Amino acid sequence: MTGADDVTGTAADAAASAGRPVELRISRSRLAANLAAARARLVPAELMVVVKDDAYAHGVEAVTAIAVEEGVRWLGAIDPRSAGRAKAVAGDRARVFCWLTLSADETRSALAEGLELGVGDAGYLERVGAAAESPAVVHLKIDTGLHRNGVRPEDWPGFVARAAQLERQGRIRVAGIWSHIAEASDAEDDASRAVFDAAVQVARDAGLTPEVRHLAASAAGWARPEFRYDIVRLGAFSYGIRSADGPEIDGIAPVATLIARVTALGHEAVEIGIGSLDGLPSTLGGRVHVGTPAGPRRLDGVGLVTSRVETWPGAAIGDEVAVFGPGTMGEASATTLGEAIGTVGEEPVLRVSPLVPRVVTD
Repeated sequence: MTGADDVTGTAADAAASAGRPVELRISRSRLAANLAAARARLVPAELMVVVKDDAYAHGVEAVTAIAVEEGVRWLGAIDPRSAGRAKAVAGDRARVFCWLTLSADETRSALAEGLELGVGDAGYLERVGAAAESPAVVHLKIDTGLHRNGVRPEDWPGFVARAAQLERQGRIRVAGIWSHIAEASDAEDDASRAVFDAAVQVARDAGLTPEVRHLAASAAGWARPEFRYDIVRLGAFSYGIRSADGPEIDGIAPVATLIARVTALGHEAVEIGIGSLDGLPSTLGGRVHVGTPAGPRRLDGVGLVTSRVETWPGAAIGDEVAVFGPGTMGEASATTLGEAIGTVGEEPVLRVSPLVPRVVTD
């Protein structure tokens, strides 16, 4: 910020006086409260906390440690790296489910780490059975209409028959039947649920005895008890990220607060130490308010490494500005920021650069 606004101070001055100019703060107490509220709502189904994408950019290790301390016994991730990181922290305190289709080498590594594998492909089923040195724990996936992996209903009887044969041979143990649904409309989801129920029965008729069934993620699991079955995979809601254009969620609050410190002062605006290189979308400029010591102020513009915010009386270098969070300083939620630029609530959080420090607070 230079020129007509007559800015004083530098980012280096701010760093010297106030430490790092930007950090993503993860509230232990808010995450614990969210998990408690979720478990109370979903009971008797169990909560599976999804830790994909580095636990929605909150940090797999920190989220896993808090979750297992709060009694969560299931964690899930798409990729084996995130799942393996969660398992390394959780140990025997939680079961970890990984649902990406893996290569032979990745399968062996995942099984050695103690991961439970989502299997929605006949070829993958064979790879898992061949890789297992002891019975591999698997969850078989039926495609209920979303077409996001999973065995088609017409192929399902042969698939589960083969799984039952591998189970009798001691190569696998079928712990679960699962699927994804579109969560696009109640009617479509009801149709998917009927396909799922029929698939579970076919699996049982083939001699399988799955201990858990899981179909719903955040939205359907929260709103529709009949979709909960034995486990609900809760992703964004665990972190207090509501659905775009959706209502606030009772008992759930944003866990992460993106903090940027004031690095320079001007007559009409201050400069804060965050920009598009840190993951802040440039299109947010002029569209949203951020939180300051004086309450909400307009985000005027987003540059590469700094951004401009409408000033307030007494603004000082080193002051903290909340770009998004639970609203304690007048800031909007990540979902509100996402809605302002036509995207989902997860995106403003997931875009935060991994170089931005994650700091766990009380």
